[in-house]
Amino acid sequence: MRPSVVPIQPKPTVARRYVFPVGGCRADASQSHHDYPASDIFADVGCLFVAPVDGRVDEVSRVDAWDPRTNRGADRGGLSVSVVGVDGVRYYGSHLSAVQAGIRPGTVVRAGQTLGRTGKTGSARVTPPHLHFGISWPTSAGKWWIRRGAVPPQAFLNSWHRGGQLSPVALVAKTRRAYGADRGCRSYC
Repeated sequence: MRPSVVPIQPKPTVARRYVFPVGGCRADASQSHHDYPASDIFADVGCLFVAPVDGRVDEVSRVDAWDPRTNRGADRGGLSVSVVGVDGVRYYGSHLSAVQAGIRPGTVVRAGQTLGRTGKTGSARVTPPHLHFGISWPTSAGKWWIRRGAVPPQAFLNSWHRGGQLSPVALVAKTRRAYGADRGCRSYC
């Protein structure tokens, strides 16, 4: 008598929580950034900038106010969108060529949903096209020196690019505690 064979049951598919923020074309994330924690994700103009996690749109800039003569930090990003994820982390993408129609503060978005298109606005007018990508904790409006990036995103971007799910939550919380009281802008003020 043959022993009964129990078929192997596949594990249920785990919903992806994090996705790499550039889609639709080749993109390479920098492994360092010039003077604060962030990454420049080099990609052709017009690639998709997508929500890296489910969340709610926090801030949208549809006007490129950067002037190279003043180089004000608040204006360096050009067109941009930020999302506060369901994980409580703020994700920021800038230098966009366009913001997707219907994307405005308060809009609920899903991981992988298009927020805009990569470009060369703001201070990227004088560099190769890229998406400036920053991770921070949520702040009140106007605190761009935190919102542009407060936590090095490279390990997370590398994980997400490979389909991994490394979460920035613990590092963001640790960095926020270490940051202490906000003493205002420290560069490009």
